[in-house]
Amino acid sequence: MLSVTAFIILVSIAGLLIMGRITPVVGMTVIPLLGALIAGFSISDITGFYEAGIDSVIDVALMLVFAILFFGVMNDIGLFTPLINLMVRVTRGSVVAVAVGTFLVAAVCHLDGSGASTFLICIPALLPLYRRLGMSPYLLMLLLSVSTGILNMLPWGGPVGRAAAVIEMSPTAMWHQLIPVQGIALVMGAAMAALLGLREKKRIAQRAAVPAGASETDEAADEESQEAAPAPGLSRLLFNFALVVAVLTVLLLGFLPEAYVFMIALSIALVANYPKVADQTARIRAHGGAALGTGAIIFAAGSFLGIMQESQMLDALATDVIGFLPDAVLPYLHLIMGVVGAPLELLLSTDAHYFALLPVVDGVVSQFGVDSSSIAFALIIGNIIGTYISPFNASVWLAVGLAGVDFGKHIRYSFLWIWGFSIALLAASMAIGVVGF
Repeated sequence: MLSVTAFIILVSIAGLLIMGRITPVVGMTVIPLLGALIAGFSISDITGFYEAGIDSVIDVALMLVFAILFFGVMNDIGLFTPLINLMVRVTRGSVVAVAVGTFLVAAVCHLDGSGASTFLICIPALLPLYRRLGMSPYLLMLLLSVSTGILNMLPWGGPVGRAAAVIEMSPTAMWHQLIPVQGIALVMGAAMAALLGLREKKRIAQRAAVPAGASETDEAADEESQEAAPAPGLSRLLFNFALVVAVLTVLLLGFLPEAYVFMIALSIALVANYPKVADQTARIRAHGGAALGTGAIIFAAGSFLGIMQESQMLDALATDVIGFLPDAVLPYLHLIMGVVGAPLELLLSTDAHYFALLPVVDGVVSQFGVDSSSIAFALIIGNIIGTYISPFNASVWLAVGLAGVDFGKHIRYSFLWIWGFSIALLAASMAIGVVGF
């Protein structure tokens, strides 16, 4: 009963979000509540689930609200304008170069394994450039998702550590075997970024109908100039740049709560750049809608996660799905789970994938002589690129809020590319012997 209820809840939410028939707040609040009631949980039980879920996301929600306000103020004063102009000159306005550069920059930024910090660094800096060139923010989201997914194979990235705990193997030892896979993935990712850049360049040209002899950069720059903030004076530029660097440094060192860091930074930015109280209030109001709306989504996601995880519905779904498979496919179950790993991101949280699904798959497939590490690699490689299309990942909602995009449209835009990439990478891993069968 629990697994059926979980499946109906997840498919309903994912389907309605992708079709644009429901807002994330409504979907993630009402549908899990109805499902929990139908499954027989009491109001007292559901209250406990809700409280656990809210506790798990409150820090992210607060951080996101103040991060959006802070970076909104930085954009208002034109902090990123010189950087955008420099990147346009370096790339010569090439959409393809920007796409490949986005992929590579995200890979470097994600060496710390934190999706939140990667998005906080990359999106505020790159989004204005994408607007300047007329590029889609959904392309930015796709490239960041793929790049950070690849770097998540690092032993401190999360998924590898979870899998290592399940099969009782060192995360570093697992990563050593995954290094060739990461290398292949980075080459594949850069090639895909170039291909997507070419496609985006054609889309921009078709949309704008650029006259012969006119450059796409000039056309996009004309469009952006209507809303781009002027570059600040040198002293103000240096002050605000130092403030951003200080914020990122404190976040990386981790000696203050993330939300508190952005509260302090926002206060400093407002006082330093807008001495008048009326101007400070106006800036907060200008970005308050986006910040509050995204914060509401995070809290709704918290209630959703609380109900699905604390009720054990996700664990039941992960276990019961194995029981419907015929015996003939059981020796290849890890490969099947690898192939469907990206779609499973829409149904299972990271913890459920590794702590509920992986032990079941390992217990079944290892009976046929397949090494546990190979089983874990299949589930990691098939699943990890799809990390940032999952509604269970709080960092996704941070990225969606920073980029100002719709989550359902992000899935529609990115899903097939991510799934195809995951399957190709799994096939390459089998070819080089990392994943056995």
